[in-house]
Order: sequence, then structure tokens, then C-alpha cells
Amino acid sequence: MNWEAFLAPYVQVVEELKVKLKGMRAQFEYESQHSPIEFVTGRVKPVPSILDKAYQRNIGMEKIEREIQDIAGMRVVCQFVDDIYAIVEMLRTRNDFTIIEEKDYIEEKKDSGYRSFHLIIEYPVETIRGEKQVVAEIQIRTLAMNFWATNEHSLNYKYEGQIPKNIKARLKRAAEAAFKLDEEMSKIKDEVQEAQRVFHTNKNKPIE
Repeated sequence: MNWEAFLAPYVQVVEELKVKLKGMRAQFEYESQHSPIEFVTGRVKPVPSILDKAYQRNIGMEKIEREIQDIAGMRVVCQFVDDIYAIVEMLRTRNDFTIIEEKDYIEEKKDSGYRSFHLIIEYPVETIRGEKQVVAEIQIRTLAMNFWATNEHSLNYKYEGQIPKNIKARLKRAAEAAFKLDEEMSKIKDEVQEAQRVFHTNKNKPIE
């Protein structure tokens, strides 16, 4: 397989979505409103990771495009849990891609303790052979969820998916602590946002 040609549309999806999602954040700032988007990242899954996932799930090469849904992956990180659902609602109203599946791992966390909201989308890409519908994944999570998930991913890589039981137990406790932090911060959300508005206003005042 010519991987460079195969992955080109996915690279395009990631770059275009980065621009659009960062544009959403900028629009809130222009209007001096709280932005539910803290930051946006994106990546195309490396070829060895694609092959490893295909092998683990017994996916044939001809089915990779449809069955591996996170070859193009976007991550939207927020301050508050409420922000996650606000972003989901905004993405549901867009007409530049189609949501084909939603996975709410906040209401129903994974056994590991993982929490996040996943949207699987079909995004139209213009290629030299016409329009191509590319499957991509958008993950939306809080800063605390992202911190936990990043560390869990590193441990999974280190232990090749076989994290020792004692570390798994600590990870679960850490996941609950992270969510408790999210819950506590949600209780003072209005205070935090007001402070941020004051800071943003003062920062943009002209120097006399």
C-alpha cells in the first residue's frame, strides 16, 4: 500500500478541522465571551499504530478505512464538564460534516476510569479524483480528563497494554480524583469565568 497517498486525505481533514475548531474559539474571544474551547490538537495515526490496531482487531487491509475510525483524530480540551456538552451541541448543528456516532464516556466511563466524549464523523475531502468521505474522530474532554488520559496512554505504551494490577488500581483512583476536581470546579464556574472576563478586558485595554 502507498501509505503516503492513503493518509493524505486524513492529513487534510486534521488540518481543516484544526482551523475550524480554533476559529470557533476565536469567535468567542472576539465577542468577549467565555470560550468552551481551551485548546485544540490533532494528529494522523502513525502507520505502525494503524497496523497494530488492525492486527489486534483482526481487520483486513481492505476494511481499514471504515473500521479504524481514529486514523484522523482531533482533541478539543475544555475547562468544565458543561463545556463539553456545549461543544457537542455546536458540532451537531454544523453542516460541513456528518456525525455518524456518539460515544459518551463521561456518563458511562470505561472500566479503566477513562472519561471523554467521542464523536465519529464523516468529513468530505476534495481530492484529485473527486469528493471522498473520510471517517475521523473528535474527542472532547476537560483539562483534568486530558491529564489522566495522557498518563494512562503512556503507561499502556510502556506495558504494551498490560498495565500491572496495582498501577491500574491507582489509575482508577486518580480518574475518580480528576472527576471530583471537575465537579468541584463546576461549582465555582461562574466565579472563574467572571475573573477571566475581567482579566481579558484589562489585558486588552489600551495603554494611556
